[in-house]
Amino acid sequence: MAHCPECEAEITVGQDTLVGEIVFCPDCSAELEVLNVEQPEVGLAPQVEEDWGE
Repeated sequence: MAHCPECEAEITVGQDTLVGEIVFCPDCSAELEVLNVEQPEVGLAPQVEEDWGE
């Protein structure tokens, strides 16, 4: 079990989950990135910014 960095809800990280995969918190709907699968850990997903063609 991992914990949401926003609301501390428990997040289940299954064995079929990959590092870097985006999951959603069931309580606060925060976008979370899986950082570690063996010792379940998640962090806030990076915000994608528009590059405006640069």
